[in-house]
Amino acid sequence: MRIDLTSVYVNDQTNALAFYTDVLGFVKHRDIPLGDASWLTVVSPAAPEGPELLLEPAGHPAVKPYRDALTADGIPSAQFAVDDVHAEYERLMAAGVRFTQEPTDIGPAVTAVFDDTCGNLIQIVAEKG
Repeated sequence: MRIDLTSVYVNDQTNALAFYTDVLGFVKHRDIPLGDASWLTVVSPAAPEGPELLLEPAGHPAVKPYRDALTADGIPSAQFAVDDVHAEYERLMAAGVRFTQEPTDIGPAVTAVFDDTCGNLIQIVAEKG
């Protein structure tokens, strides 16, 4: 068993694709039209055949209360691994990304949390060597 696909709900797929590719640095992998939306995925350029992140439309009625509750409690919708949280924090801050948690040492790792502009909080984490 392995993880090939996970998803994050987004308010607008076009805006999400721009943020996740232009700002975060992911690469568009699939864009398959499905009516008003698409099966739209991105991958890490470091693992182009690795796990895909589905930028899933947030239209289902259960999504808004779910994401609102997570955001109100400061809980990220997804977590991405990075080599250096401090360096990513600086890079993303320079790109205008708004962080809700600055780099924080939590013992075995360093984390930070940002707003993805698409309705989610996203955590970045670097495990300590």
